[in-house]
Amino acid sequence: MENKNIHRGWQRVLLIIIPYIFVVAIFQLIGALVSGLDMTNIEAQKTIEQQVIMSFSSLLATFLVILVFMKFIEKEKLINLGFDTKNRLSDFITGIVIGAVIMSSGYFLLQYLGEINYEKTIINSKEIVLSILLFTIVSVMEEMLLRGYVLRNLMISFNKYVALIVSSLIFAVMHGFNPNIDLFSMTNIFLAGILLGLSYIYTKNLWFPIALHLSWNLFQTLFGFNVSGQDTYSIIEFSITENSLLNGGAFGFEGSILSVIAMIIAIIGIAFYYNKPKPRHHSI
Repeated sequence: MENKNIHRGWQRVLLIIIPYIFVVAIFQLIGALVSGLDMTNIEAQKTIEQQVIMSFSSLLATFLVILVFMKFIEKEKLINLGFDTKNRLSDFITGIVIGAVIMSSGYFLLQYLGEINYEKTIINSKEIVLSILLFTIVSVMEEMLLRGYVLRNLMISFNKYVALIVSSLIFAVMHGFNPNIDLFSMTNIFLAGILLGLSYIYTKNLWFPIALHLSWNLFQTLFGFNVSGQDTYSIIEFSITENSLLNGGAFGFEGSILSVIAMIIAIIGIAFYYNKPKPRHHSI
């Protein structure tokens, strides 16, 4: 019986791929029609409203496919993916703070080093609200799929660290068609998968990675960087002196050496936190 469970984990991951792609494609088509997206010009820049609608379509598709798999194949509730909210507010706040600190530190350091040049500030409350909505949708969708379903099932079949590496590779491959991506930035996306999944292998809870993912993307764009190669609204506009590995170039902060350093520090910090010896309570 135990051996059967070991095999079921990776088999479920393989089994979900084709239905997931098929359902997402249908919902993306519906989203494109609703948003008025020009399907004849794939390279056309989407408005933030169109991005929100397309992302929400993908979220609905992801939710539907995983719900069906959880109910009929795993025979479990969706909340068991890691959506339990009890005592998780501090995790969520910590995730938001880490992302904000990394992005703000990266921006000011790059400006100090002369890698980027501040140009102007643009405050648009509608764009800010839509950006928060967009990156909330993206973070919930990707964490539910990659950490909640894929990583969770891989951990049934493999050692938790092997499962973490495999799920992070899948995460990187899923971003393989993003604009301006190269081998270095793809390696950074892999590291981001490690960072986002590390707490999950100890807690089986999604609220910290969701918050960190949201904060990472949101503050990255608000400080003027492209997000995984994609240009969206920014409060701060800056120009890059010269594209380099230090500033990340057109891919954004995720394509920079500073991003690697920040993620490694965060990974070490999270690993230390969950592996530190628990205090012993002596009975009197």
